[in-house]
Amino acid sequence: MRLSRFTFYVFFFLSLPLSSKAQDTQPVKSKDSLRTINQIAFTLGERLVYDVGYSFITAGEAVFSIPSIETMHGRECYQVLFTVNSTPTFSFFYKVDDRYETILDKKGVFPWRFTQRIREGKYRNDFAAEFDQLSNIATTKAGSYAIPPYVHDVVSAMFYVRTLDYSKCRPGGKIFLQNFFKDTTYQLAVKFLGYQQISVDAGTFNCVLVEPLIMEGGLFKSEGRIIIWMTNDERKIPVKVSTKVVVGSIDAELREYSGINGQIKAKVE
Repeated sequence: MRLSRFTFYVFFFLSLPLSSKAQDTQPVKSKDSLRTINQIAFTLGERLVYDVGYSFITAGEAVFSIPSIETMHGRECYQVLFTVNSTPTFSFFYKVDDRYETILDKKGVFPWRFTQRIREGKYRNDFAAEFDQLSNIATTKAGSYAIPPYVHDVVSAMFYVRTLDYSKCRPGGKIFLQNFFKDTTYQLAVKFLGYQQISVDAGTFNCVLVEPLIMEGGLFKSEGRIIIWMTNDERKIPVKVSTKVVVGSIDAELREYSGINGQIKAKVE
């Protein structure tokens, strides 16, 4: 499994919500009727930095950031970036330089545009989608496709899940989310496991623990079980992702953070 593909997988599945809140099913008719989510999980200027390791080797760095505010369809939006880069040592064998961007509606926490630029060794793969959240249409170079209201891309969904309340989730419970990629809307499931305290370079945190249930033949597959930790507070910061693969394991751990929208109450001082 390529370094960046693993990172992409785990942060994609981190985006699956565990709330019992039902998904929206009715089409949106006007800009004024778009949903509003009053959230305090993240804001402009946030930056989360992760070390991505294979067994005992630090192979790369992944960064989530919100560097600017943009305007689309007359609405304020966050520019959200996710980048993955291999370390100089790992790049000698296999260079990774990937970039994902979402233009995320500030009030409604849904995407208007998504782009990805993948550069992994000799492999190249670019993709872009425009989301008309009023008409429920996604447009790519290949064509236009019907989408459910407030459908997500892989990055926007991660930020949406951070706005949800996990306090009423029951261990073993499952919920589903719809994400659009390439030409299809996929339904994916995730299981809530409970709570755990873990320590990473960024500190010790009380976390909620979840497990993506990866469907055979679906959008993504993995060689092993993926476990994800997020801070058990209003910020829902992803702290660690771990998976067993055919040989060894791959972990992404929070190394540093800045621009957080308030106190991280789940951090153990």
